[in-house]
Amino acid sequence: MEDGKPTGLVRALGRWTLTALVINSIVGSGIFGLPSVVAGYVGRWSPVAYLLAAAGIGIIMACFAEVASQFGQAGGPYLYAREAFGRFAGLEVAWLLWLVRLTAAAAAGNLFTSYLAEFWPAVEQPVPRLAVLTVLVGFLAVVNYRGVKSGALVSNIFTVAKLLPLVAFAVAGGIFLLQTHASAPATSVPDAPVTARNWSEAVLVLIFAYGGFEGAVVPMAEAKDPLRDAPFALYTALATATVLFFVIQVVVVGLLPSAVATDRPLALAARLFWGQAGVALISVGALISLYGYLSAQMLHTPRITFALGESGDFPSFFSSIHRRFLTPHLSIIVFSGIVWGLAAAGNFRWNVLISSVSRLFIYGMVCASLPVLRRKRPNAPAYRLSAGPYFAGAGILFMLGLVWRLSAREWAVVLVTMAIAFANWLWARRPQREIL
Repeated sequence: MEDGKPTGLVRALGRWTLTALVINSIVGSGIFGLPSVVAGYVGRWSPVAYLLAAAGIGIIMACFAEVASQFGQAGGPYLYAREAFGRFAGLEVAWLLWLVRLTAAAAAGNLFTSYLAEFWPAVEQPVPRLAVLTVLVGFLAVVNYRGVKSGALVSNIFTVAKLLPLVAFAVAGGIFLLQTHASAPATSVPDAPVTARNWSEAVLVLIFAYGGFEGAVVPMAEAKDPLRDAPFALYTALATATVLFFVIQVVVVGLLPSAVATDRPLALAARLFWGQAGVALISVGALISLYGYLSAQMLHTPRITFALGESGDFPSFFSSIHRRFLTPHLSIIVFSGIVWGLAAAGNFRWNVLISSVSRLFIYGMVCASLPVLRRKRPNAPAYRLSAGPYFAGAGILFMLGLVWRLSAREWAVVLVTMAIAFANWLWARRPQREIL
């Protein structure tokens, strides 16, 4: 695919819409539960862990910023790997990326029903649960089917809606903490010394909390100005998420003597300065955040299969564009159906496991693409990262440091996915593929 090649898609994603999409893809369910997990690892120093994780993921995002700015087509990491290393590498990344986005979306659906159970306990029963999942996925499928502008509008609305209760919590909690001269109580953190392993585990968990941005660079065929807007959106989203996550963690460890013992730290902390209404507000905020995250997945993930179909790496019907709405409607339908099935058949932990593991390999491949693309496309109009190859090397080392910790089960998921991608590559190389 050549830069600037018309696809029939509408370039409707401006700078701030793209920024909102990246934020929406990062801020999901993790912030409502991870403060307890991170406090369990490093106690009162847990806010610092967020800064360390942000520095690590910032290296990865800087590499994404340069690479993404060079492309005006849909595909994201699949397209970058294909251009840098060829079709085989591109398909391996594509399948891992698709798996990440499918399971992440399914996990959001699973967790949505869990939070909803606080207001409607019957949703935990099979029939109501399936009905809720059908409405959740079905509504977003219809919205995105009917146009990228409507899908982007929904994503923008949910981004604002999810940030409001989190920002309000951070501000109100910070003021309350200062007024009461509260400090992190000794009973809220482990008494044992914080080891290097504690720090590495905390950062590993938080790398996944900052993840999701890789999906937001997929729909570049519908971005108005990828060259300027992709780097701006990535950096702005990282800064926003880092400040928000850091302040929330400070409030949690400063107010909760039992932060480690609960899986709903924000709700318990909010009760201290807002009362029972605060618990309800945070619970509603979690529902909004989860559905907003799902809306972001619905907007950008179908563009992966669209790009694969357009390149001849998937059957061509995946690249079909609706005559009236100018959307990849068949890719949207397929994605919606698979997400619904994974959410209905799986569970939150299972979907998160698969999503988290696959992401490491995608990040490493994009970092490796940066110096290769500089050599192959020296005159390409692009944002150029200062000392880019050094950032790429640091990003690869950072990902390798996390990969070595994977279990046999996690490696099995990756290897099976890669085997499927290999079979896809064999099919794509056949001259007969044009008739399929």
